[in-house]
Amino acid sequence: MSTFGTHFRVTTFGESHCKGVGCIIDGCPPGLALTEDDIQPQLTRRRPGQSNLTTPRDEKDRVTILSGTEFGHTLGTPIGLTVPNQDQRPHDYTETDLYPRPSHADWTYLLKYGLKASSGGGRASARETIGRVAAGAVAEKFLKEAYGTEIVAFVSSVGKVAMPFIEEQSETGVPSEEFVEMLSTITRESIDTEATRCPDKEISKKMTQRIIEAKEANDSIGGTVTCVIRNVPTGLGEPCFDKLEAKLAHAMLSIPATKAFEIGSGFGGTQVPGHLHNDAWVQKVGRKGQKVLGTKTNFSGGIQGGISNGENIYFRIGFKSPATISQEQKTTSYNGVDGVLATRGRHDPCVVPRATPIVEAMAALVIMDAVMVQLARQGAAQLLPPMPDTPLRPAPFVMAVPGGQAIKVDETKPKTE
Repeated sequence: MSTFGTHFRVTTFGESHCKGVGCIIDGCPPGLALTEDDIQPQLTRRRPGQSNLTTPRDEKDRVTILSGTEFGHTLGTPIGLTVPNQDQRPHDYTETDLYPRPSHADWTYLLKYGLKASSGGGRASARETIGRVAAGAVAEKFLKEAYGTEIVAFVSSVGKVAMPFIEEQSETGVPSEEFVEMLSTITRESIDTEATRCPDKEISKKMTQRIIEAKEANDSIGGTVTCVIRNVPTGLGEPCFDKLEAKLAHAMLSIPATKAFEIGSGFGGTQVPGHLHNDAWVQKVGRKGQKVLGTKTNFSGGIQGGISNGENIYFRIGFKSPATISQEQKTTSYNGVDGVLATRGRHDPCVVPRATPIVEAMAALVIMDAVMVQLARQGAAQLLPPMPDTPLRPAPFVMAVPGGQAIKVDETKPKTE
């Protein structure tokens, strides 16, 4: 389906070479200050033609808010966002009338629907992600204003060229302290200084060289994107099937060209015995100066039992080498006759530099939806009479409530009016 979320619902629409693409956001809280200027920066970071490392397709990707706001604030009604397709070249795809492109969705869409878009991959094109990024920018603004949540994604590897922490984790099995510290300080501004969106300048140079090598050979190369979510509200995630990491995995693997997902220590954590891998509890100082429980290490990646614990959430996504390459490829036509396909469409030699805002957007949609589910539960709980003395909750216990406040629950004695 084309809809994501339960309480904060996003439906994307449009194909890569139709008149435009966009999304409908249903469930956005009323009163959020919102204009096109809040959404455009992320779309600009996603747009094609940013450098010689990306597709030359020339799209400005200017967003227009069609509905759901008035006087610069959300009304609580569905928000319609649209972006026109300007640099269309359907004639670049006439060969797909004869041949299904290797590793594309041409054949599988035909099997599913009995027909397919005639150009550019249709809904399977990465152009569909414009609606996701636009909606993610709206969700991210709410999370930033309500909780100070920050989401930053960066390129951590291209082909076999990788940032040091990836190699270190493969050797030790767990993330290094330097990597964990970097996740607490890294910013989008520091990432965007590099065309590759890798924060390590020396590694970025090697990544650039690898991407250019692929481009000059009319080939492509894959890579990974690492993402961190900071200042995450606690208690997010729904046991048992909608655990927060499961929702994140769902979101990330719905992005075109993704093939892998790991969170926290990931596969490396399978190499480490439990006494070294367990995250011990310690008392910390919260963002607002209050005392809170936290973990000494964060191999769990900020999620335990499928529920956020307040630590940074971090994960890594693997993107395959783009399937569209400007090389002749031996293949078979729709009627089973062997032939040669020469693709003329424009494409990214490596998708990961432009994938970072898409990853950030999908992360924002997951957290936003989980926040609204939790706020609904907490709001309903506040309508009930106070609980009597019970061992169900240790005392004192601090629980977040709607509006960003907190209540201190002391169950050592019953509450009275």
